[in-house]
Amino acid sequence: MSLSSYRMHRIYLAATMNYGLGSNDLEELAYYNKIRKEMNDMKKEPFKRGIPLNWDNPAKID
Repeated sequence: MSLSSYRMHRIYLAATMNYGLGSNDLEELAYYNKIRKEMNDMKKEPFKRGIPLNWDNPAKID
């Protein structure tokens, strides 16, 4: 059985707010763990801000 959009939204909110799921349904647990894993992976990736400047070689700037 597929998860309804309402249930998916509730699981998403629980995962993003770091709440427990409180369910033993395997499909809901799998979706919850998938979201938590994606969030942890995003935290590990460096986030580049701003405009990269190349001060060493101004000829490369378009």
